[in-house]
Amino acid sequence: MTTRIPAAEINGLFGAIVKKMSKRMFGKVPESLGVMWHNQPVLKTSMGFGQKLQKWDRCDESLKSYAHMAVASYIGCTWCLDFNYFMAKNAGLDLEKAQQIPRWRESDVFTPLERDVLEYAEAMSATPVAVTDEIAARLLEQLGAAALVELTSVIGFANLTTRGNVAMGIESEGFADSCGLKPLAERPAFLEPVVASRA
Repeated sequence: MTTRIPAAEINGLFGAIVKKMSKRMFGKVPESLGVMWHNQPVLKTSMGFGQKLQKWDRCDESLKSYAHMAVASYIGCTWCLDFNYFMAKNAGLDLEKAQQIPRWRESDVFTPLERDVLEYAEAMSATPVAVTDEIAARLLEQLGAAALVELTSVIGFANLTTRGNVAMGIESEGFADSCGLKPLAERPAFLEPVVASRA
């Protein structure tokens, strides 16, 4: 991986703790941690929020995972897809569904609720945001207000992390090799952004 910001050496007491946790969780220290190490307050805040987010329990865990993967696929973040495949295996989620998320519209493995969640995640990730009253109403009816607020916040956090990773050139580091799932971050052609040329 060639990142746009070169990785810094992870050192000090906090660095030793981060390395130990990373090796226990992933079997190695991700290169992306070295990129974020340049600004440790940002790294700590992001890690802290991510840990707090994992404790939320009003929305089904698989729906939140699939939503995060949908954002990663839509934005084109191979690191997040790779990491979420790894986490999906560890959490016992449906790996076939996880791998099909970048092509969820053409796949027949998803339930109607899961399809609504994936559509909502992509609509929230579009610029400008493309959430309709109809999709919000369907999810509110199926999930309830507390779960929809939680799902929306998870998708918002996913946009923060995926967009940052793509901007800094952070890509897949092979976490999903353990479950045999190659990150599929290709977006269908109709989702590709149109870039206006300058005169």
